Amino acid sequence: MVPETSFCSFRLGDFLFGVQAGRVQEVLRGLPITPVPLAPPGVMGLLNLRGQVVNVLDLKKRLGLKETPAGQEPFCVILKDRDQWLGLLVDEIGDVLEPSPDSFEEAPANLNGEARKLIRGAYKLRKRLLLVLDLDKALDFGV
Repeated sequence: MVPETSFCSFRLGDFLFGVQAGRVQEVLRGLPITPVPLAPPGVMGLLNLRGQVVNVLDLKKRLGLKETPAGQEPFCVILKDRDQWLGLLVDEIGDVLEPSPDSFEEAPANLNGEARKLIRGAYKLRKRLLLVLDLDKALDFGV
């Protein structure tokens, strides 16, 4: 199954990920995040976005990637998930990409653990892969 073909891209560690452009509301940086005691792993806390409470999630923890180095402030991608807003911390924002549908391949069989569950497939770009997140699964942190 070939997913949508317009993606907002971002970097987590050395990997380029994409999410459906229609689900992204905005990108922020520098807003204070309030930690939540006893929250599930990967739930960084809450932020107040113009009066709306937004859960902020860190996929790096869930995917087992190295944490963002101290002093490097992440971006927060605000997504609409069903009837709530969620923030996803990322290292760097990329472009909106529209790869050719014929460059799509299913998720590689050698992916393990959480990555296998969260990645729908990949688009072959000129010099790298665009890993397509299954947002419904990726945002399910139990919040």
